[in-house]
Amino acid sequence: MPSHKFNVGQTVDFKPSRMGFPAANRECTIVRRLPAEGGHHLYRIKCATEAFERVVSEAQLTERAA
Repeated sequence: MPSHKFNVGQTVDFKPSRMGFPAANRECTIVRRLPAEGGHHLYRIKCATEAFERVVSEAQLTERAA
């Protein structure tokens, strides 16, 4: 399995996956890389607009446009 795509401290866009509900991208920072689970790389992220951290899969993240 290839290594993680994103690095700790990197700013990314988080796209929540809610079936049936469109969701806007949120600017978040990678806090920690987590071990793969079920064939998916996981990350702990922190979004500036939220008071908590969350665990998401790499598929829910995209690089920020420069």
